[in-house]
Amino acid sequence: MTIGTLGAGAVAQAVARHAARAGHPVRMSNSRGPETLGDLVAAIGPGVTAATFEEAVAADLILLAVPFGAVPAIGQRLADWTGRVVVDMTNQFAQSDPYRGFADVSPLTGSEWVAEQLPGVTLLKAFNAMFASYMAADPRHGEGNQAVFVAGDDETAKAAFAGTVSGLGFAPVDLGALRAGGALMQLGGPLSGKHFLLQG
Repeated sequence: MTIGTLGAGAVAQAVARHAARAGHPVRMSNSRGPETLGDLVAAIGPGVTAATFEEAVAADLILLAVPFGAVPAIGQRLADWTGRVVVDMTNQFAQSDPYRGFADVSPLTGSEWVAEQLPGVTLLKAFNAMFASYMAADPRHGEGNQAVFVAGDDETAKAAFAGTVSGLGFAPVDLGALRAGGALMQLGGPLSGKHFLLQG
């Protein structure tokens, strides 16, 4: 499975490193262009390449790892996101650099709002609830594997995602539909910033 990243910060790097080690080709992109990513992808290792936006969104699985406020601009770069599976890794911070405040998009959850910005997309919510340092560490521990919560309305996409992250060493935990599960994971939700190991 090819994996594309929109954003090249700490969380995108963490998943890219695990994916590359598992043999998945990774296309990393950012807002400044692939020419700015040479040193970064070289440091992550073989299997990771610097990519354009167009190359990243052509991947089998797309990781959306940008500030919450940058999502509308990302969405406008494609007229139709139909057929693309995007993992929403964003958190609802009102401002970034530094991250602070809460972007209230009620009555929508954050991921429902993100889905509206990417017309036609198949959206999954995952990887946003844990800190980047936990994500970057080996997910396999003596006591169990690092849990990754996932929510989404497309069962086929969720099953494929679960198989992929299991292959990276994580333990996927299905929280159900995008609205209910996303509300648990989003910034301020009961699972935000919580880290669990799944035994067995």
